[in-house]
Amino acid sequence: MSIPTSTSVVESAVIKAPLSHVWHHIKLQSFSSFWSALKSSEFVKGASDETDIVHWTFNDGTELDVKQEEHSTINHYITYSVITAKPSLTYTSVLSTIRCYAVTSGELEGSTYIEWSGHFSSDADAGVIEDAKFKRRDALADLARATTKK
Repeated sequence: MSIPTSTSVVESAVIKAPLSHVWHHIKLQSFSSFWSALKSSEFVKGASDETDIVHWTFNDGTELDVKQEEHSTINHYITYSVITAKPSLTYTSVLSTIRCYAVTSGELEGSTYIEWSGHFSSDADAGVIEDAKFKRRDALADLARATTKK
């Protein structure tokens, strides 16, 4: 019997770097430049004239093709979906969004607040949600290290 679970995950962090430094890394094809779990991230050539599709290869051999669904340089967010996976996913779909906000006052002024959400289809189980939570946490920590290097 499966355990009832939320099919959403949201992880966030405050990165002690200006928004412009953090936002510079938030391009699907550039994720391997900061995310240590990714071996490579590159455009899929000839896949579509209408949208960006990026192939992610993880260090564990997992491969994902992710499609950029939305992108805003004004509001500093991207939304993407997984369109193919090797090995196959155990759930039908996921839609993820990364949003960045400038911290404009207080002791962390000049930093960036970043939020990475994922909304999974109803067939995703608790293990999928937990895995997504920890992968996002690890990636945000990697991003913080990459953007605060001196």
